Amino acid sequence: MRILDRILKPEIGYAHCDIPCGIYDPHLAQVAAHTVIRMVNLINEVKDVDPHKFSRCITTKEEHAELVKHEIRVIWGDFIKPDHVSKFPEIPDLVIKIMTLGSKARQSVNLEAAEELLATVQKFAEIFWKLKGLEPVKVNAPYAGAGSQIVLHK
Repeated sequence: MRILDRILKPEIGYAHCDIPCGIYDPHLAQVAAHTVIRMVNLINEVKDVDPHKFSRCITTKEEHAELVKHEIRVIWGDFIKPDHVSKFPEIPDLVIKIMTLGSKARQSVNLEAAEELLATVQKFAEIFWKLKGLEPVKVNAPYAGAGSQIVLHK
């Protein structure tokens, strides 16, 4: 086998999962963005009262801001194709903005940045569902204190 490997020089294959599933959905990024908003609100409520809860909220906020970035990176890298960008030329700018806002949400306790992160992810989600040939719809988010909506499809 080693001789055969030297002769044929096999390439290494990469995928985000062991079996390319083709399942992409911006839902988790939206839920994570809602969590960032909720954690910012909780941080502001407990920062002077409960240092342990404060610490946990900070950690959760940072983890979920990174999760937003991860989920969008996977969709961007594995699903979005050049013809998608031709149809919706704002996609690259939205992805860059999500990455920047995700970092800002990690680095600070800033409700405005967290809300802008969610709004930008929602714009991305609307385009995503249109690319899938589905009609995006906004429904009220059932998350306590998170406000806003979530983008699904019909």
